[in-house]
Formats: sequence, C-alpha cells, structure tokens
Amino acid sequence: MAKKKLNIQKTAVNVIDVKGEDYICITDMARSSNSRTDVVIQRWLRNRNTIEFLAIWEQFNNPDFNPTHLDGIRQDVGLNSYILSTKKWIELTNAKGIESRAGRYGGTYAHKDIAFEFGTWLSPSFKMYLIKEYERLKADEAKKLGNPWSIRREIAKANYAILNESIKDKLIPQKISGTKKEGLYFASEADLLNQVVFGKTAKQHKNQKPIPKGNLRDTATVLELLILANLEALNSRLIIWDCDQEQRFHLLIEAEKDFRKVLEKNKAAQSLQRTPNKRRIES
Repeated sequence: MAKKKLNIQKTAVNVIDVKGEDYICITDMARSSNSRTDVVIQRWLRNRNTIEFLAIWEQFNNPDFNPTHLDGIRQDVGLNSYILSTKKWIELTNAKGIESRAGRYGGTYAHKDIAFEFGTWLSPSFKMYLIKEYERLKADEAKKLGNPWSIRREIAKANYAILNESIKDKLIPQKISGTKKEGLYFASEADLLNQVVFGKTAKQHKNQKPIPKGNLRDTATVLELLILANLEALNSRLIIWDCDQEQRFHLLIEAEKDFRKVLEKNKAAQSLQRTPNKRRIES
C-alpha cells in the first residue's frame, strides 16, 4: 500500500493508493476539529446532502453499487436517533468511495472527490488548504515521473505488484493474512531479489558506513533496475510453480547472469542507460 502525506494547517493527513486512485484519510482530517473523529464523521454522514453526494458518486464510479437501502437511509438520515457509520454505509450499499482500514495506517479513507466534499463540510478554509496541498503533492509526483530514472524505478515497482500477488496466494498462511506478520514474507522475498541483483540485503545496505542516502533500490543503476524488473516477474512464476526459496535463489542467480549478459549488449538498454540518471532520494 503506497502512502503519502499532506500537511494541512498543522494537521498530518495520510493519502493511500487504492487501485490507482488517491484515497485521503478523513479520520486525519477530522482531527482538525478537536473533537472525537468518529463522532465528527458520523455527524457528516447524518447530513442529507452528504448522502445525496455519496450516492451520486457511487452511481457514477461504482458499477456494483447497491441502492436497495438508499430510500430507507434518506428517510432516516437527519433524525437524532439515527446513527450511520461508514462501516454500515459500506455494508448496506457496497460503496467503494469510502474504506475503513485497520493497522498502522488505519482510519477511514475516502476517494479524493469525497474527501474534498468532507473538507467543505468541515471548513471552507480547510478545504482550500487541502486542495492546495494536494495539488502540490501531484505536482511533485509529476516532476518525479518526468525524471527518466524515476520512470524506470516505477516500472520495477509495478512488476513487484505482480510478485506480491503470488506471495499472497501461495506463500502467506491464511491465518496470518492481513496481519503485520505477513510483512515478513514480503520482506523475505524482496531481500531474496536484493541478494541476487545487488549482493546484499536491505538491512546490510542500511548498515553500511558511511550511511547511504535512500534505500537500496533508489541507488540502483538503470541496468540493475531492468534486471530486477525481469527477475520479479520470473520469481512470481517460480512461486506459482511451488519452487521453494532455496531453489528459486539458485535459478534467479543463473537468470541474473543471463539477463545481465544480454542487456549489457542490447541497444535499447544501452540507450536507456545513456539518458539522464538524476535520482531523487525521498526524505
């Protein structure tokens, strides 16, 4: 789960990527009101205009939206005795524009369109600062992606998403799926590839003297990133074919040698390596 952060009037607001769309943490936004965040969000959901907006957004963006209970919600919304939580809204309508998450980055997240609407309800000035800060974030991302090295880095990250699915499906026991413990499996597979391509783990890189800037893959060469992207796809297949980690390590070592030999001579790969290689290390 990709995470970014906005700073709005001294309030830190997390942003995550959900299937290529930005979802903003409205729980973080609600903290600006100095009230209990769950109460603030419930008050917002009791507003008839909020329900109308959410319903229209879902109808435009969610083909699986279920409006069966919508009339009942419209009838009860606004009554002092009626409480509509985000969880209940999602369960009743199969809504996709709002998500409730547990864990390290837990909270209620809403698609940016909905988060901006929540910002209007909170405070017009807060919404204005939110929009400006979000625009700054997107401008920074655009600059980063305009950097050829960053584009290649994003390709490697995209391939890693394919590998992640194989790890989830084949390696992670069902009883720990969705818990913090599943991160150990992802870290182990990432370091398997790190050892093959870079000859060291992420921890070994971090402990080097002098302390390097950025993580191991941020300091990779173009050739290493090209090899890495190919090895991620190969490792995904090997996991699906039930090869254990030791078998995969040896197969990936041999593949790395072959890929390197081919790509070092390949004209397209050579052209990529000649493009500006300025790297932006995130703080």
